[in-house]
Amino acid sequence: MVISPQTPLVLGSRSPRRRELLGSLGIPFESVPGEADETRRSGETAANYLERVVRGKLTDVAERVSHRDGVPAILVADTIVVVDDDVLGKPADVAEAEALLGRIAGRTHVVHTRYAISVAPALSAPKVERTVESRVTIRRSSATELARYAATGEGLDKAGAYAAQGIGAFLVERIEGSFSNVVGLPVCEVVLDFLATGLLSDFPGAP
Repeated sequence: MVISPQTPLVLGSRSPRRRELLGSLGIPFESVPGEADETRRSGETAANYLERVVRGKLTDVAERVSHRDGVPAILVADTIVVVDDDVLGKPADVAEAEALLGRIAGRTHVVHTRYAISVAPALSAPKVERTVESRVTIRRSSATELARYAATGEGLDKAGAYAAQGIGAFLVERIEGSFSNVVGLPVCEVVLDFLATGLLSDFPGAP
């Protein structure tokens, strides 16, 4: 079964960035947000944390759509920012956003996005699992700049408290690796895996 308007992909995410990225490719999909315990456990490495969360989301989404016919595949993903071996999550408020920005300003951090793809009929079992890393350098910034950016609220729903595709671009000095990975989904790798698993054919299609 291939992804088509009649049999759309199920995207297990509520992230507007992932929806925008898939939509820009013209890939038919519907969103069925997946839930997982995103509390980092004692002694859990960043890699193990990310693997567990993505697996949890896949399991949850598969349970939600298991009764349906015509679901060709599920895609789930999660993105984390890592600095000093610490996982920086989404800030709870503007003050925390400002503090997180202070930790990454003037240095390089790593953005990890892990995704999993499952294919019918085994929707609960990942067919593909991949983690893509990008290195992001945030320029040296004044406390006033960081406070003003935090106050925009743009970074409140984003790991690391910034959006490289938005106002936050004025802080991004350099990206090594996939830009779309920093936004929330490594588009190149995802499309290649869709093609390799037979979920897409004749991509990109005719306009």
